[in-house]
Parts: sequence; structure tokens; C-alpha cells
Amino acid sequence: MRIVIAGGHGQIALRLERLLAARGDEVAGIIRKAEQAADLREAGAEPIVLDLESASVDEVAERLRGADAAVFAAGAGPGSGVTRKDTVDKAAAILFADAAVEAGVRRFVIVSSMGADPRHQGDEIFEVYLRAKGEADAYVRGLDALDWTVLRPGQLTDDAGTGLVRLEARTGRGPIPRDDVAAVLAELVDTSATAGLTLEVISGSAPVSVAVKSVAGN
Repeated sequence: MRIVIAGGHGQIALRLERLLAARGDEVAGIIRKAEQAADLREAGAEPIVLDLESASVDEVAERLRGADAAVFAAGAGPGSGVTRKDTVDKAAAILFADAAVEAGVRRFVIVSSMGADPRHQGDEIFEVYLRAKGEADAYVRGLDALDWTVLRPGQLTDDAGTGLVRLEARTGRGPIPRDDVAAVLAELVDTSATAGLTLEVISGSAPVSVAVKSVAGN
């Protein structure tokens, strides 16, 4: 498979790139800064320098042509303000989805956040973030041209992954290592039977592959 990841230098994305490259997939990551390219190459991914906050749908679609799957793992980050929650967490996700449609890439996985809700109220930065993520999710879920899956991780940690998760429509809150989120994404990309599902994931007791097969109905 050829898989293109938006937000290719993010903490989850770099982990995902390593996993996909190790299993033999062709991986490309979209990054904003050329100086991040070496980290992607080290992870086994092809760097694509493109700013999703200023790129056009056509420009992104050109980078997506020929891909088997697209993963949106970009985020403005915890240090960003309200404006970038809208331009990255919402607008860039919508742009990437539209570009996937234009490029004919059906398989689309978006990394969201537990609690994301387009109707979330409030003006604090985290509240704006949850609303932006919820609006992006809602937009993606409305695109019939995509075989989408929305993944909403719990509290992210840098603990070593265990390979054991709880993956359901509703899990309740809980922590999960970024390693395990990346492992779930790698399985989801490859499991088109999860299309149309919005899933929460936290640490649990099921091996990743078993958890994904379970929600896919296998």
C-alpha cells in the first residue's frame, strides 16, 4: 500500500510511519518545514513539504494521487492559540479530505480527540479545539466518496506501548500510549471493514489486531 499522512512529523505520525515502513508499505508524510525531512526519512517515510494552512485542494490532491489510503494526523499542538485550532485542526482536515476525494483516494482515517463535538460550547482554547475537531469529523463523515474511519484516542502518554487496547464506539476516558495509537492506526488503514465507524481507544486488554477485527465484525 501507499499511504500519505498529513502531519507527518507529529509524535503519532512518526511512530505510524515506522510501523508502516517496517511492514513494507510505501509511506509519505506531509510536513510544513524542510528541516523535518530527515526525521521522516529516518522513520522510513518520504517527506512531502507542503503547508496545509496555505495549500489549495488541487495542490494536496496532486500529492495524494496514486495513494491507497490517507491519514490525517496533523494538529496545531498544545502550545497553539485559538486561530490555529481553526486553521489546522478543522480547516486542514477538511482540505485534506476534499483533496482525497479529488485524488480518488477512498480509504481515509482521521485522528480526532475524545470529546470532539461540533456543538461543544465555550471559548477556552481546549473547548475551541474540541469543537474544531468535532466539526472536522462531521465534515469527513458527510463525504460519501470516502471510506472513512474516525479514531478518538484518550489521554495520550509517552509510555511504552503494550499492544493492548480497548477499542469501541464508547470506551469512557482513560490513557493510552502514543505507540498503541499508532499501532491501531496501522491496523485501521488496512481494515476497510471499519469504514463508517467512529471509534474511541484507550489502553485495555485486547491485542490491537484482535480489537480492530472485533469492531470490524470479523
